[in-house]
Amino acid sequence: MSTISYDNFTKLDLRVAKIIETEPIPGKSRIIKGIIDLGNEKRNVIIGGAEYYQSEDLIGKIVIVVANLEPKKMAGVESNAMLLAADVNDKPFWLTVNEDVPLGSPIK
Repeated sequence: MSTISYDNFTKLDLRVAKIIETEPIPGKSRIIKGIIDLGNEKRNVIIGGAEYYQSEDLIGKIVIVVANLEPKKMAGVESNAMLLAADVNDKPFWLTVNEDVPLGSPIK
């Protein structure tokens, strides 16, 4: 993988968020619809890994998101952020923080 400049990295708006709602998407087995709380706003997101996690088990999970990714529509749902995860054999392990960090806090 090629390297990027620090200036390119600073273009990413990485933030702490909380998954507050989830629901299955009819006909989809690998993705679910979610709503995240960024502290000052709530956004719809598509969450992968539905074959590994029950949608209700994700509610309350604190995650790290790319908040300024352009919106993308999948399965009729517009996703307005991307949750970051480690990928082990296609299973996502959501990136998080260990302490109480205010929702919306930037990651630098």
